[in-house]
Amino acid sequence: MSQLNQQELQSLRHIIGSQDTAIQKMQTYSQQAQDPQVKSYFQTALQDAQQTKQKLMSFLS
Repeated sequence: MSQLNQQELQSLRHIIGSQDTAIQKMQTYSQQAQDPQVKSYFQTALQDAQQTKQKLMSFLS
């Protein structure tokens, strides 16, 4: 993999921060959901967001 330039690194960090926000929101929404289908939807979205964050983090190493 090639080296990231400063702009790419800054953009990647920004996107990872956005994923963190999405993860926190999906966690909260899934915890507060009363309907099992809604709860399941947010749990799936949470898992997807966590996986995406991990993939993005892999570009930093």
